Amino acid sequence: MKLGLMADSHENMPAIAKAVALFNQEGVARVLHAGDIISPITAKEFARLKMPLTAVFGNNDGEKFFLREKFREIGEIHERKWEGELGGKRVLLLHAPDMLDALSASGAYDLIVYGHTHEVVVRQGKTLVVNPGECGGWLTGRCTVAILDTERMTAEIRDLKRGQATFQTVSH
Repeated sequence: MKLGLMADSHENMPAIAKAVALFNQEGVARVLHAGDIISPITAKEFARLKMPLTAVFGNNDGEKFFLREKFREIGEIHERKWEGELGGKRVLLLHAPDMLDALSASGAYDLIVYGHTHEVVVRQGKTLVVNPGECGGWLTGRCTVAILDTERMTAEIRDLKRGQATFQTVSH
């Protein structure tokens, strides 16, 4: 199963549009968003997804009620974390990397996806830990997302500003 991973889109509509187009083109089964969507107006771009969206709120998502309302037909937005099984893998989705090392070492999850730091991280161990970086590109100047293959447990980071070129692939 292929998953689209993104975080910290921070209302950058052109970057969100590129991410949505990439995920649709790649035929991912689900998109996981690790928070900081920011505005309900972004639902306009996310509605173009051809697959469901699962998201968590980030520290900058202030209008939670209206975000949930606008995203109701696109997918689901959870308060602090989401736990589930995708492609036979136990997955934890969260925004801030609180207790990340302990969660990773616990062996409770095959995959942990987080955001908040705006930095790309792909870390192997008992658990594959992925921060797809910032889709919005406001802090680093890089607009990045990830494509994850749950069968091979590989994460491929894609740079949206460079024509979706791959710059990092890591296997678990």
